[in-house]
Amino acid sequence: MPAAAARAELRVERVVAGGDGLARGEDGRVVFVAGALPGERVVAQIEQQRRDFSRAAAVEVLEASPWRRSPPCPAVAAGCGGCGWQHVDPDGQRELKRDIVADALRRLGGLADPVVEVGRPLDPVGYRTTVRVGLYQGRPGFRAASSHELVPVDHCLVAHPLVDDLLRTTSFGAAAEATLRCGVATGERLVLAHPDATGVDVPAGVVLASAAAPDDAAFHEVVAGHRFRVSATAFFQTRADGAAALVEEVRVALDGAPAGRLVDAYAGVGLFAATVAADRPVVAVEQHRAAVADARVNLAGHDARVVRADVARWRPVDAPVVIADPARAGLGRIAAGVLAGTGAARLVLVSCDPASLGRDSRLLAGHGFRHQRSVLVDLFPHTPHVEVVTTFLRA
Repeated sequence: MPAAAARAELRVERVVAGGDGLARGEDGRVVFVAGALPGERVVAQIEQQRRDFSRAAAVEVLEASPWRRSPPCPAVAAGCGGCGWQHVDPDGQRELKRDIVADALRRLGGLADPVVEVGRPLDPVGYRTTVRVGLYQGRPGFRAASSHELVPVDHCLVAHPLVDDLLRTTSFGAAAEATLRCGVATGERLVLAHPDATGVDVPAGVVLASAAAPDDAAFHEVVAGHRFRVSATAFFQTRADGAAALVEEVRVALDGAPAGRLVDAYAGVGLFAATVAADRPVVAVEQHRAAVADARVNLAGHDARVVRADVARWRPVDAPVVIADPARAGLGRIAAGVLAGTGAARLVLVSCDPASLGRDSRLLAGHGFRHQRSVLVDLFPHTPHVEVVTTFLRA
């Protein structure tokens, strides 16, 4: 294996979670190559060397994948690391993500031949309704790839136009960072300044909030015919059409599920409880204080009880159906056991990380759940990030 800072010619076998290509050096050890695609032959700069693997970056492509293309956003050439897959054709991105999910289910989930499907494609530009920017001397920017350095921007290819406009029309004062959010259906916009809003000036009609004291600042979005209040600090899917696509896939996953109570774990502001529960009574479990307050507003009029609790510490109730949408770390051993304790015959898991999906699949199998199918919903084109709706059945 070449020493750090040396170069090596490598053949890339496949892409792994996180988006890097996997190749092998002359000694057979693994090399993770940023910017490389399956089948490509590249010259790679070795940047980090460990006992069992090395990390590198492709500096020259000798044989290109048919999926390779020129990045459509000029910020990439300036060093912006926000969209790590702009060099990949959108159709190729979805295929690579499906392969990554299937590989995680095989290696980490112990599944011999998992069913992994690709959902309908979503628009690859102008989609993000939440964008977080760093600020230097009042100018917004995104982090450079593998760096804390800021790349100044006044336009973002993937930001929704309502958010993209805020990059140019907001005076950010002394803020160090800012989160820009919008509701596509309502047109409402919000700027959350970090650590506070001293000196920040926003366009007329835009809600300004301080991370130090966000109070009751919020905006609204409409998904699947339901209006949702979303507080400044509460999580909501970063694109409205993506939230609708997830609702659609979760609804399909619930088709034929036994009647009775539904548990919506990691419920957030109540997206799934409000849209797919139909006439089922719902117990929505969420830990984040602002999201709980939003969920109580959004589920008013529904047969729903909102419980503020960490799912891992929650005492389960009997329920034939569970939906779980955990953070990137996944369920983990304790929460998987808690949700299994509901006695559910069907569990629909919404995962945003292939590795945690694989680990959770193995944990759920230990509780008698069988993986039926996973559907990739490509919420984040031009990035290697994945969102997957998986159906598990238990006899």
